[in-house]
Amino acid sequence: MQQVVLAPFTLIGRLVIGVCAIVGALSLFVGRTVFACFTPRWHGGQIVRQAVSIGFLSLPVVGLTAVFTGAALALNIYTGGGRFNAEQIVPQIVALGITRELAPVLVALMLSGRVATTIAAEIGAMRATEQIDAMRTLSTDPFRFLVAPRVLAGVATLPLLTGVADIVGIGGGWLVSTLSLGFNPETYARSTVSFLEAWDVQSGLIKAAVFGFIVTAMGAFHGYRATGGARGVGHAATQAMVWSGVLIFATDFLLTSWFTRT
Repeated sequence: MQQVVLAPFTLIGRLVIGVCAIVGALSLFVGRTVFACFTPRWHGGQIVRQAVSIGFLSLPVVGLTAVFTGAALALNIYTGGGRFNAEQIVPQIVALGITRELAPVLVALMLSGRVATTIAAEIGAMRATEQIDAMRTLSTDPFRFLVAPRVLAGVATLPLLTGVADIVGIGGGWLVSTLSLGFNPETYARSTVSFLEAWDVQSGLIKAAVFGFIVTAMGAFHGYRATGGARGVGHAATQAMVWSGVLIFATDFLLTSWFTRT
Protein backbone atom coordinates (compact mmCIF):
# COMPACT_ATOMS: atom_id res chain seq x y z
CA MET A 1 0.00 0.00 0.00
CA GLN A 2 2.80 2.39 0.89
CA GLN A 3 4.53 1.73 -2.44
CA VAL A 4 1.32 2.46 -4.35
CA VAL A 5 0.87 5.77 -2.54
CA LEU A 6 4.48 6.84 -3.02
CA ALA A 7 4.77 5.71 -6.67
CA PRO A 8 3.53 9.01 -8.22
CA PHE A 9 5.87 11.04 -6.00
CA THR A 10 8.77 8.76 -6.90
CA LEU A 11 8.06 9.26 -10.61
CA ILE A 12 7.84 13.05 -10.21
CA GLY A 13 11.07 13.06 -8.23
CA ARG A 14 12.89 11.09 -10.92
CA LEU A 15 11.60 13.43 -13.62
CA VAL A 16 12.70 16.52 -11.70
CA ILE A 17 16.13 15.06 -10.98
CA GLY A 18 16.51 14.04 -14.64
CA VAL A 19 15.57 17.51 -15.89
CA CYS A 20 17.94 19.17 -13.42
CA ALA A 21 20.74 16.83 -14.49
CA ILE A 22 20.23 17.65 -18.19
CA VAL A 23 19.98 21.40 -17.53
CA GLY A 24 23.12 21.27 -15.40
CA ALA A 25 25.07 19.27 -17.98
CA LEU A 26 23.94 21.61 -20.77
CA SER A 27 24.87 24.69 -18.73
CA LEU A 28 28.36 23.35 -18.07
CA PHE A 29 28.76 22.39 -21.72
CA VAL A 30 27.66 25.84 -22.93
CA GLY A 31 29.97 27.50 -20.40
CA ARG A 32 32.99 25.51 -21.59
CA THR A 33 32.02 26.17 -25.20
CA VAL A 34 31.76 29.94 -24.71
CA PHE A 35 35.09 29.96 -22.87
CA ALA A 36 36.72 28.03 -25.72
CA CYS A 37 35.22 30.41 -28.30
CA PHE A 38 36.53 33.58 -26.67
CA THR A 39 39.97 32.48 -25.49
CA PRO A 40 42.97 31.29 -27.53
CA ARG A 41 44.02 29.04 -29.07
CA TRP A 42 41.68 29.12 -32.10
CA HIS A 43 41.90 26.58 -34.90
CA GLY A 44 41.44 28.77 -37.98
CA GLY A 45 41.49 25.95 -40.49
CA GLN A 46 38.71 24.12 -38.67
CA ILE A 47 36.61 27.29 -38.46
CA VAL A 48 36.94 27.89 -42.22
CA ARG A 49 36.07 24.28 -43.06
CA GLN A 50 33.02 24.38 -40.82
CA ALA A 51 31.94 27.74 -42.25
CA VAL A 52 32.02 26.26 -45.75
CA SER A 53 30.13 23.16 -44.62
CA ILE A 54 27.50 25.04 -42.61
CA GLY A 55 27.16 28.15 -44.73
CA PHE A 56 28.13 27.68 -48.36
CA LEU A 57 26.82 24.13 -48.74
CA SER A 58 23.48 25.17 -47.21
CA LEU A 59 22.82 27.88 -49.81
CA PRO A 60 20.74 25.69 -52.19
CA VAL A 61 18.31 24.47 -49.55
CA VAL A 62 18.07 27.94 -47.98
CA GLY A 63 17.40 29.55 -51.36
CA LEU A 64 14.68 27.08 -52.31
CA THR A 65 13.03 27.36 -48.91
CA ALA A 66 13.06 31.16 -49.00
CA VAL A 67 11.72 31.60 -52.54
CA PHE A 68 8.77 29.26 -52.03
CA THR A 69 8.04 30.74 -48.61
CA GLY A 70 7.95 34.27 -50.04
CA ALA A 71 5.75 33.15 -52.92
CA ALA A 72 3.28 31.31 -50.67
CA LEU A 73 3.22 34.21 -48.20
CA ALA A 74 2.35 36.68 -50.97
CA LEU A 75 -0.52 34.51 -52.17
CA ASN A 76 -1.95 34.12 -48.66
CA ILE A 77 -1.65 37.81 -47.82
CA TYR A 78 -3.32 38.75 -51.11
CA THR A 79 -6.20 36.38 -50.36
CA GLY A 80 -6.59 37.62 -46.79
CA GLY A 81 -6.21 41.28 -47.74
CA GLY A 82 -8.84 40.87 -50.44
CA ARG A 83 -11.46 40.27 -47.76
CA PHE A 84 -10.89 43.85 -46.54
CA ASN A 85 -10.09 45.41 -49.94
CA ALA A 86 -6.46 45.74 -48.79
CA GLU A 87 -4.61 43.79 -51.46
CA GLN A 88 -2.02 46.56 -51.76
CA ILE A 89 -0.45 45.62 -48.40
CA VAL A 90 1.16 42.53 -49.94
CA PRO A 91 4.64 44.06 -50.52
CA GLN A 92 4.86 45.52 -47.03
CA ILE A 93 3.68 42.45 -45.12
CA VAL A 94 5.78 40.05 -47.19
CA ALA A 95 8.91 42.12 -46.53
CA LEU A 96 8.15 42.47 -42.82
CA GLY A 97 7.25 38.81 -42.33
CA ILE A 98 10.31 37.55 -44.19
CA THR A 99 12.92 39.81 -42.57
CA ARG A 100 11.70 39.81 -38.97
CA GLU A 101 10.39 36.28 -38.58
CA LEU A 102 10.26 33.74 -41.37
CA ALA A 103 13.77 33.99 -42.80
CA PRO A 104 15.71 33.53 -39.52
CA VAL A 105 13.36 30.86 -38.17
CA LEU A 106 13.09 28.80 -41.36
CA VAL A 107 16.82 29.00 -42.06
CA ALA A 108 17.54 27.84 -38.51
CA LEU A 109 15.03 25.00 -38.78
CA MET A 110 16.47 23.82 -42.09
CA LEU A 111 19.95 23.87 -40.58
CA SER A 112 18.78 22.04 -37.48
CA GLY A 113 17.94 19.16 -39.80
CA ARG A 114 21.06 19.45 -41.90
CA VAL A 115 23.75 20.81 -39.57
CA ALA A 116 22.76 19.83 -36.02
CA THR A 117 22.31 16.19 -37.01
CA THR A 118 25.60 16.17 -38.91
CA ILE A 119 27.52 17.66 -36.00
CA ALA A 120 25.92 15.21 -33.55
CA ALA A 121 26.72 12.27 -35.81
CA GLU A 122 30.33 13.36 -36.40
CA ILE A 123 31.15 14.03 -32.75
CA GLY A 124 29.10 11.03 -31.61
CA ALA A 125 31.05 8.75 -33.93
CA MET A 126 34.30 10.17 -32.58
CA ARG A 127 33.05 9.51 -29.05
CA ALA A 128 32.08 5.92 -29.95
CA THR A 129 35.47 5.23 -31.53
CA GLU A 130 37.34 6.86 -28.60
CA GLN A 131 38.90 9.55 -30.80
CA ILE A 132 37.91 12.21 -28.26
CA ASP A 133 39.75 10.31 -25.53
CA ALA A 134 42.76 10.10 -27.84
CA MET A 135 42.67 13.89 -28.27
CA ARG A 136 42.86 14.38 -24.54
CA THR A 137 45.78 11.96 -24.40
CA LEU A 138 47.57 14.13 -26.97
CA SER A 139 46.82 17.28 -24.94
CA THR A 140 44.26 18.55 -27.46
CA ASP A 141 41.16 20.13 -25.97
CA PRO A 142 38.09 18.66 -27.75
CA PHE A 143 36.12 21.82 -27.01
CA ARG A 144 38.66 24.00 -28.81
CA PHE A 145 39.19 21.64 -31.75
CA LEU A 146 35.71 20.16 -32.26
CA VAL A 147 33.05 22.28 -30.59
CA ALA A 148 34.25 25.91 -30.74
CA PRO A 149 34.97 25.95 -34.53
CA ARG A 150 31.50 24.62 -35.28
CA VAL A 151 29.81 27.08 -32.95
CA LEU A 152 31.80 30.06 -34.25
CA ALA A 153 31.07 29.05 -37.83
CA GLY A 154 27.36 28.69 -37.08
CA VAL A 155 27.11 32.07 -35.36
CA ALA A 156 28.95 33.73 -38.26
CA THR A 157 27.22 32.04 -41.19
CA LEU A 158 23.57 31.93 -40.14
CA PRO A 159 23.14 35.73 -40.33
CA LEU A 160 24.69 35.60 -43.81
CA LEU A 161 22.33 32.83 -44.85
CA THR A 162 19.42 34.78 -43.38
CA GLY A 163 20.43 37.83 -45.39
CA VAL A 164 20.35 35.70 -48.53
CA ALA A 165 16.97 34.29 -47.47
CA ASP A 166 15.65 37.85 -46.98
CA ILE A 167 16.56 38.80 -50.53
CA VAL A 168 15.40 35.56 -52.13
CA GLY A 169 12.18 35.41 -50.07
CA ILE A 170 11.19 38.97 -50.93
CA GLY A 171 12.12 38.17 -54.53
CA GLY A 172 9.79 35.16 -54.48
CA GLY A 173 6.95 37.35 -53.26
CA TRP A 174 7.75 39.92 -55.94
CA LEU A 175 7.81 37.26 -58.65
CA VAL A 176 4.42 35.79 -57.77
CA SER A 177 2.84 39.20 -57.18
CA THR A 178 3.95 40.60 -60.52
CA LEU A 179 3.32 37.49 -62.62
CA SER A 180 0.13 36.17 -61.01
CA LEU A 181 -1.48 38.93 -58.93
CA GLY A 182 -1.19 41.87 -61.31
CA PHE A 183 1.21 44.08 -59.34
CA ASN A 184 3.43 46.56 -61.14
CA PRO A 185 7.07 45.43 -60.68
CA GLU A 186 8.47 48.91 -60.00
CA THR A 187 5.63 49.89 -57.65
CA TYR A 188 6.02 46.64 -55.70
CA ALA A 189 9.79 47.19 -55.34
CA ARG A 190 9.36 50.81 -54.24
CA SER A 191 6.72 49.86 -51.69
CA THR A 192 9.02 47.23 -50.21
CA VAL A 193 12.05 49.52 -49.97
CA SER A 194 10.15 52.49 -48.55
CA PHE A 195 8.36 50.38 -45.93
CA LEU A 196 11.30 48.39 -44.55
CA GLU A 197 13.34 49.90 -41.72
CA ALA A 198 16.89 49.00 -40.78
CA TRP A 199 15.74 47.44 -37.52
CA ASP A 200 13.46 45.02 -39.38
CA VAL A 201 16.49 43.46 -41.03
CA GLN A 202 18.81 43.84 -38.04
CA SER A 203 16.42 42.10 -35.64
CA GLY A 204 16.23 39.11 -37.96
CA LEU A 205 20.01 38.93 -38.22
CA ILE A 206 20.37 39.06 -34.42
CA LYS A 207 17.91 36.18 -34.16
CA ALA A 208 19.89 34.26 -36.76
CA ALA A 209 23.14 34.61 -34.79
CA VAL A 210 21.43 33.29 -31.65
CA PHE A 211 19.86 30.45 -33.61
CA GLY A 212 23.26 29.62 -35.10
CA PHE A 213 24.61 29.15 -31.60
CA ILE A 214 21.64 26.98 -30.63
CA VAL A 215 21.85 24.72 -33.69
CA THR A 216 25.58 24.07 -33.46
CA ALA A 217 25.73 23.86 -29.67
CA MET A 218 22.86 21.37 -29.48
CA GLY A 219 24.43 19.23 -32.17
CA ALA A 220 27.77 19.23 -30.37
CA PHE A 221 26.16 18.66 -26.95
CA HIS A 222 24.21 15.57 -27.96
CA GLY A 223 27.09 14.20 -30.02
CA TYR A 224 29.53 14.71 -27.16
CA ARG A 225 27.25 12.78 -24.78
CA ALA A 226 26.45 9.97 -27.22
CA THR A 227 26.80 6.44 -25.84
CA GLY A 228 25.91 2.98 -27.06
CA GLY A 229 27.67 2.77 -30.41
CA ALA A 230 25.81 3.27 -33.68
CA ARG A 231 22.39 3.27 -32.02
CA GLY A 232 23.53 5.97 -29.61
CA VAL A 233 24.90 8.11 -32.44
CA GLY A 234 21.59 7.89 -34.29
CA HIS A 235 19.69 8.79 -31.13
CA ALA A 236 22.01 11.76 -30.54
CA ALA A 237 21.41 13.07 -34.06
CA THR A 238 17.64 12.81 -33.62
CA GLN A 239 17.73 14.51 -30.23
CA ALA A 240 19.91 17.30 -31.61
CA MET A 241 17.41 18.08 -34.35
CA VAL A 242 14.35 17.89 -32.08
CA TRP A 243 15.73 20.03 -29.27
CA SER A 244 17.25 22.52 -31.67
CA GLY A 245 13.79 23.06 -33.16
CA VAL A 246 12.14 23.42 -29.76
CA LEU A 247 14.74 25.90 -28.53
CA ILE A 248 14.56 27.88 -31.77
CA PHE A 249 10.82 28.44 -31.36
CA ALA A 250 11.12 29.23 -27.66
CA THR A 251 14.00 31.64 -28.20
CA ASP A 252 12.22 33.25 -31.13
CA PHE A 253 9.25 34.05 -28.89
CA LEU A 254 11.49 35.52 -26.19
CA LEU A 255 13.49 37.63 -28.65
CA THR A 256 10.37 38.84 -30.44
CA SER A 257 8.80 39.84 -27.13
CA TRP A 258 11.95 41.75 -26.21
CA PHE A 259 12.31 43.44 -29.61
CA THR A 260 8.71 44.63 -29.66
CA ARG A 261 9.21 46.38 -26.32
CA THR A 262 12.37 48.25 -27.31
